[in-house]
Amino acid sequence: MADENYTKITEFVFVGLKYHPRLQVFLFLLFLLFYLVTMTGNLGMIILIQIDSRLHTPMYFFLSHLSFVDICFSSVVGPKMLTDFFSERKVISFLGCVFQQWFFGFFVAIECLLLASMAYDRYVAICNPLLYSVAMSQRLCIQLVVGPYTVGFLNTMTHTTAAFRLPFCRSNVINHFFCDMSPILSLVCADTSINKLLVFIVAGAVLVVSSLTIIISYFHILIAILRIRSADGRRKAFSTCSSHITAVSILYGTLFFIYVRPGAISSLDLNKVVSVFYTAVIPMLNPLIYSLRNKEVKAAMLRTISRKKFWIQS
Repeated sequence: MADENYTKITEFVFVGLKYHPRLQVFLFLLFLLFYLVTMTGNLGMIILIQIDSRLHTPMYFFLSHLSFVDICFSSVVGPKMLTDFFSERKVISFLGCVFQQWFFGFFVAIECLLLASMAYDRYVAICNPLLYSVAMSQRLCIQLVVGPYTVGFLNTMTHTTAAFRLPFCRSNVINHFFCDMSPILSLVCADTSINKLLVFIVAGAVLVVSSLTIIISYFHILIAILRIRSADGRRKAFSTCSSHITAVSILYGTLFFIYVRPGAISSLDLNKVVSVFYTAVIPMLNPLIYSLRNKEVKAAMLRTISRKKFWIQS
């Protein structure tokens, strides 16, 4: 019976966001703006890092991967969300839902762990500046990027395989605007206690391990900064971390609220509102945070603009 019930559902229907019909066009244009800024900002960051040799450092190597992940992450949800604004039935195929959940879990885990890698990079740069070029070797940088991709793959394979092998026979209506794990599990007509435990343990482990890495790194960074005698030196040291701290605070705050807090699985309507923030807003904010709060990025942008003006004039 489980197999028969499982094959009954060939598509899912999203409830979507709740809003007044008069706001439809405004919200569509707003989220379209978010998506375009996300694509432009992150792609521009990747190109800038590639063409400016002064940004060929471990920190910006990690940042280019973070920008790539933000592009992919927002593209998993954004285009479908935009088309659904003008669709009477917000439908996604069963296989489409599987892939959306798979890639969503993949990229969100990578983003968390990449931020942890970046925190370790800042720790080495501030606490061991003389050994920075030796400690942050090319091999280690590659390992600190490959690791998040590997864990992201294992994370999403665990959740997606465990969830979509279960029988869906209650309904095909997902109370969300994309295929997130919590509303998907609410449609299953079998015992989902193991799946919920997996979400809490595996997703929680990714968040806890990465956040502990960040906390420990910044604990040592703070001690190192306090040991700097000059106020100007402390300010310069802190400025190299401020962009990363801002990005971490925004992302981890929303993810802990949704996936790790007690009762997170059951609060679907509240999770849906918060999900808008980390699927549409955070990928847009990251390149803005790292460009507006980072002197090296702003200097690289000015150099690139100056070269373009010189080429045009010549």
